[in-house]
Amino acid sequence: MAADSSGACLVIGAGDDTGGAIARAFAREGLAACLVRRPRHAGALETLASSIRSDGGVAHAMPTDARDEDAMIALVAQIESEVGPIEAAVFNIGANVNFPITETTARVYRKVWEMAAFAGFLMGREVAKNMAERGRGTILFTGATASLRGGPGYSAFAGAKFALRALAQTMARELGPKNIHVAHVVIDGAIDSKFIRENLPDVDTKRDEDAILSPDAIAANYVMLHKQPRSAWTHELDLRPWKESW
Repeated sequence: MAADSSGACLVIGAGDDTGGAIARAFAREGLAACLVRRPRHAGALETLASSIRSDGGVAHAMPTDARDEDAMIALVAQIESEVGPIEAAVFNIGANVNFPITETTARVYRKVWEMAAFAGFLMGREVAKNMAERGRGTILFTGATASLRGGPGYSAFAGAKFALRALAQTMARELGPKNIHVAHVVIDGAIDSKFIRENLPDVDTKRDEDAILSPDAIAANYVMLHKQPRSAWTHELDLRPWKESW
């Protein structure tokens, strides 16, 4: 890899919809998009990276299990040495599951926590080390409705998302005075994603009415957070369609 002088944006959970849109948006800002999903998604990651490069951006597919501490330490070190300084890091793993409490196994609960909370801790800790030395950086965590309230069947998901929100608050208070902007984004509503398009009967109508979250609009808000002047930083941002009840 050739070093990119403008720096890098690390996107953990660079999927086909929201994560991909976030990566594209930061690449348009001149940052090298470092795309991360589990190794089984290596092909999809490379397809996304190729499309970003076709649009004139810089992108690297870097399949990694974000729950693996050694792998995350190595990943951040590789980006810093081979790509450029990580100016923005986005944790976008969802891990949304629904099981009645009596059917939620210890394995499910632990796995969801590892994916949606522990992996966020590993990313945040590792990128903070380099950002603190440079005295700048942005760390963004994707939350959900479950970050704020638990619902029936969401014990594992809400537990993990509550933990991620607490992590973001703690990091913001610790790292803000070091000129590192830490923000938590609550995504409250259905996103125009492959899953929703396949399972929501009236998705086309909702899209026409702007009643469903657009991945590109979400991504624009992430870039806005990264570019915010430090005299008026946002820590928590709620995003929902204008028709969403809350």
